[in-house]
Amino acid sequence: MQGTVRHFAPDSRDGSVLLDDGSDVPFSTAAFDAGGLRLLRPGQRVRLERDATGDVIAVTIVTFPS
Repeated sequence: MQGTVRHFAPDSRDGSVLLDDGSDVPFSTAAFDAGGLRLLRPGQRVRLERDATGDVIAVTIVTFPS
């Protein structure tokens, strides 16, 4: 699933993503670290990976095929 970064705290490395349907989905430090990213900016487009319970397990940058 994809969304737009609503909030990101560089010190704690957690934040939230606004989905296209308007839902605000929080992500943890562990989910940020699992994506291998170093920084996010509000308004940046990202992809969320969720587990079976719906918790965000990874946040990655949306890339387009070349």
